[in-house]
Amino acid sequence: MTPWLIALRAILHREALRFTGQRGRFVAALVRPLVWLVVFAAGFRAALGLSITPPYQTYITYETYILPGLLGMICLFNGMQSSLSLVYDREMGSMRLLLTAPLPRWWLLLCKLLAGTLVSVLQCLVFLGIAAVWGVRFPVMGVLAVLPALLLTGLMLGALGLMLSSIIRQLENFAGVMNFVIFPMFFLSSALYPLWKMREGSPVLATLCGLNPFTHAVELIRFSLHLQPALPALGWVLLATLAFGAAALRGYDPARGMQGKTLKGG
Repeated sequence: MTPWLIALRAILHREALRFTGQRGRFVAALVRPLVWLVVFAAGFRAALGLSITPPYQTYITYETYILPGLLGMICLFNGMQSSLSLVYDREMGSMRLLLTAPLPRWWLLLCKLLAGTLVSVLQCLVFLGIAAVWGVRFPVMGVLAVLPALLLTGLMLGALGLMLSSIIRQLENFAGVMNFVIFPMFFLSSALYPLWKMREGSPVLATLCGLNPFTHAVELIRFSLHLQPALPALGWVLLATLAFGAAALRGYDPARGMQGKTLKGG
């Protein structure tokens, strides 16, 4: 194996060991969307009317509508959780050892990003199985079609977390920033309600939702799960992934950014 593949395998193996050693993290990742699916959906089903909008061909239950948003929620929280582990690794010194390996820094960061994304996709597949048992209906082939969308969404949100971890220098500050990022991204999106419903209440908030990259990630998951293309959403998610990734790479450049100062100061 080449050194590049050895590094990839080692990082994937380390992330797998960390994930299996933190079973509470796996359960917590499923509890959040399950609360929305089981508890909140029961109350919102009667209060929130849903018209026939693409990709749906008929009226649907609220549980069916929010399923893509809950998959996005798993990717969002897991992306921030992986970034939190980066800040922890930096404080413990293991991040410094990783970044000083004789390989391109962008490859090392991409391996770390890919490892966290694969964990997110695994959690999403488990949640899809739970949702199917609960009675949420979606095409069987949609499980395969949605995998690339989940992978790209995980990469986008992981790159966002990677960018934040390059800026935040202390572990105790990261939790506050996580909440500042997670909740606006999630609630100002189409995860819980369609944008036309938001536009009826506030055109300004609807515009903000349209500018939110998480909205496009949710729509990409939604259309992919129902075997329909969503090229505009795909384009926006790709653009956001590249932008966040470039910013993260710049932040971890030893010659630039706060992360570089931290490595030099250490």
